[in-house]
Amino acid sequence: MLLIDVDGPLNPYAAKPYRRPEGYRTHRLLTPRWEAAERRRLTEWGLPNKPVKPLRVWLNPDHGPQLEALACDLVWATTWEEEANTYIAPVLGLPELPCIPWPSPRPEPGGGVFWKTPEIVEWAKGRAFAWIDDEISDADRIWVKDHHDGPALLRRVDPRRGLTSEDFTALTAWATRLD
Repeated sequence: MLLIDVDGPLNPYAAKPYRRPEGYRTHRLLTPRWEAAERRRLTEWGLPNKPVKPLRVWLNPDHGPQLEALACDLVWATTWEEEANTYIAPVLGLPELPCIPWPSPRPEPGGGVFWKTPEIVEWAKGRAFAWIDDEISDADRIWVKDHHDGPALLRRVDPRRGLTSEDFTALTAWATRLD
């Protein structure tokens, strides 16, 4: 399986706002979750009638076919949850994908381990997986090695660049070794 985060790998949100990475297109998305969160913030700031601005998302349409070409089952591992199927998948030409549901409130595992890591290991149940995310650290790699009984590749993607050809090469090599 390839577990896919949206913000960072697919949406290089940390790139300079005036320097969209090559190959990416700008999309303005107003998802229900984003609108509700922004509405709460505006209300807290005393601006309940101010319109909510859509979220700027940069997506590279080449990533959909590149992801589908990998010898992996694709799964959303993003806080976009099911909204990734509605707003991200169509732009990339991806079919509806399974989605890892996140608990609320989010757990804090400590020790520098990203909150998604234990949830992903629990969800994977020993199955082989590669995971692309911009929050992965060495602490997560150690945690997975100590708690997961199957092959795993944790690939940190720079949120200023998004997925690169080097990432696809590494994912392809990993999937090929599993065969």
